[in-house]
Amino acid sequence: MASPDIDRAAPAPGPIDVAIHVSFYVLLATSTARYLTYHGVSGRFVVVAALIVALAALYAVTATLSRRAGAWQPWVWPVLTTWAVLVWLAPSFAWCAFPMFFLCTRAFASGTAYLVVAVLAVLTSVAFFNFSGRTEWAVLIGPICTGALVVIAYGQIERDGRERVRLVEQVAEARSRLAETERAAGVLSERERLAREIHDTVTQGLTSALLHLEAADAAWDLPSSPARAEIRIATASLRENLAETRNLVHYLSSPNLDTQSLDAALLDAARGYVPTAQVRVVGTPRPVSAEVGHALLRITQSAVSNVVRHAAAQTVGVTLTYLPSAVALDVFDDGVGFDPNVVGNPTTEGGFGLRAMRQRTVALGGQLTVESAPGEGTVVAAQVPYDRGAE
Repeated sequence: MASPDIDRAAPAPGPIDVAIHVSFYVLLATSTARYLTYHGVSGRFVVVAALIVALAALYAVTATLSRRAGAWQPWVWPVLTTWAVLVWLAPSFAWCAFPMFFLCTRAFASGTAYLVVAVLAVLTSVAFFNFSGRTEWAVLIGPICTGALVVIAYGQIERDGRERVRLVEQVAEARSRLAETERAAGVLSERERLAREIHDTVTQGLTSALLHLEAADAAWDLPSSPARAEIRIATASLRENLAETRNLVHYLSSPNLDTQSLDAALLDAARGYVPTAQVRVVGTPRPVSAEVGHALLRITQSAVSNVVRHAAAQTVGVTLTYLPSAVALDVFDDGVGFDPNVVGNPTTEGGFGLRAMRQRTVALGGQLTVESAPGEGTVVAAQVPYDRGAE
């Protein structure tokens, strides 16, 4: 049963409540019939009849108000008092005690319910014992045992109900925490994705333009200076970077993949940094998903940008290979090379490229390797399955 500090908001009557109310009126009618059979309408019948009507009416009011939290509890006392007087005048009505036991467990908190039911059980036992001529001891013990069983069983039912509510609340809280964790993970993933996008578009484009402007500045006063050509290349790079930035802000999607083949898009991306770059296709071309094409394009941009910035290479090439279950991308150069095992952590000065390339590849279920050594050039190799779930 509910503890005293819990607001006992009664739900709409269920099958058990209906059965209890029906049984009360059946027992009341049966007890009335028995009283008339043995006592007729003589003697105190008028008083007994008035009590029967009052009890029936009060119980009906109580049953109706039981749908409202707390409003019905004060009405239980008149019901119990009227019934007790009726039993004192006519012991036959002691049979109505059993629905009263349930009524008390619904109306009162634990301590009060136990006490009231105990008093009712004793009153009922005494009435039955007197009614039997003080010869049947079973009727003295029976109501007391029944009352005890009622309060114990009903108390267990309510405890189980509270436990179920507690478990449901725990599940709801766990789901809320899980949703919050997933939201935080989603935010972190989106930050990583945006970092990769910005690195592979805005940062790389600005770097390329800066390199061309620096070359123009260094060659400005030389005879037959290529400075004007360098400035034109830098201007074109900045225009492309501006378009790429707008595309990133508004759509965050790969440029040109909808209007040209993947190898053509990779060639444009590579030549944006190295005009002499070449792209070779191996195998039979087949469609790839937008996210795979997007990743290969960004990896090409990042790898070729690294060549321009660090490799001092004469030759840059890109190979696109269509395998049975995956597409492979190799970006190679004949530059100074480096030791992949000693690449530092990303900083504000750079170092994010390889990390971003590897994250893109792994996110699509693929793998990325870097083969290089000082003085031997570099190969950045990415392999991504056509189907994201493929091994």
